[in-house]
Amino acid sequence: MKVLVALAGLVLALAGCSSSGSGGGGGGASSTASGLSDQSGKCATYCGVGMVPPQPRPTFTLTDTTGASFNFGTQTAGVATLLFFGYTNCPDICPATMADIGQAVRSLPVATQKKLDVVFVSTDTKRDTGPIIAKWLTNFSAGTSAKFIGLHGTQAQINAAQGVTHVFLAEDDGATHSTQVLFFGPDNYARVQYVYNDNGEQKQIEHDVPVVLGEPAG
Repeated sequence: MKVLVALAGLVLALAGCSSSGSGGGGGGASSTASGLSDQSGKCATYCGVGMVPPQPRPTFTLTDTTGASFNFGTQTAGVATLLFFGYTNCPDICPATMADIGQAVRSLPVATQKKLDVVFVSTDTKRDTGPIIAKWLTNFSAGTSAKFIGLHGTQAQINAAQGVTHVFLAEDDGATHSTQVLFFGPDNYARVQYVYNDNGEQKQIEHDVPVVLGEPAG
């Protein structure tokens, strides 16, 4: 996994699952540490990485695992949504990130889980078909009440989706890709994101979901 940039003193790994290739460029909201690393170990508003300014929910259209067209902007509008780009054959970052998300979701009350969408977009346009993505997602969605949505598309469509989401464009046939998980709230803005790390991504998400939903802390 390659570390490409440091934002506000927090090193964000923006490419993973590959030992070759180089990262691309991207823009959008800057990121600031949310208090996770202070000596008390307490979080500020979020345990993830706060985004300043908040990033609006993007609009892009791909194909879901049933073969239907899926417009991310309209079909997840108003729903708390975790968005991650990766690929099913990834040996490390992708399954680890999705496992963290699944574990975090399972730790929440069922009523809260039902308010969440988890959207996985494949960066492997050559191998990841709808059925392959659907089967892979069951490894992480089992036992949850959240909606897990898998999306795929042509290379041009995937590039466009990454572009409007302001994540680094995947390279090496999708193997070198962004490790960011963006969390869009019901107000259609992402105010926090996560990057796979050794500091407890699962616990970060678990803490932040009620905050983003405006629910009392557990």
